[in-house]
Amino acid sequence: MELLISFAFLAFLTFVMLFLSWIFGPSKKTSVKNKPFECGSPYLEEEIKPFPAKYYTLALLFVLFDIEIAFFIPWAILWREGNKFFYVSIMVLFIFILATGFIWAWKKGAMNWER
Repeated sequence: MELLISFAFLAFLTFVMLFLSWIFGPSKKTSVKNKPFECGSPYLEEEIKPFPAKYYTLALLFVLFDIEIAFFIPWAILWREGNKFFYVSIMVLFIFILATGFIWAWKKGAMNWER
């Protein structure tokens, strides 16, 4: 029942905010506002300039290794309980796989900024 009340309150609050923005928001139409808008491209430019792929590659590598590093937390919590040899062997295997992926990405030039 509390969940239903929370959803109802949030829906009401959403409609109140939308209504207030419609009432108090700017509504003056100008020629600039009526022009089509391309995300990331100002209206005076003729074309969207290409975005270098190295940013995407580096961002994907960061997310990948950041998520893998997050697996250290449960391992550290479970370290106190149980067989130490088992946890050390699993962590050595995990670090080996992580390091292999890191070395592969490094040799492929994925972290080379001047390419």
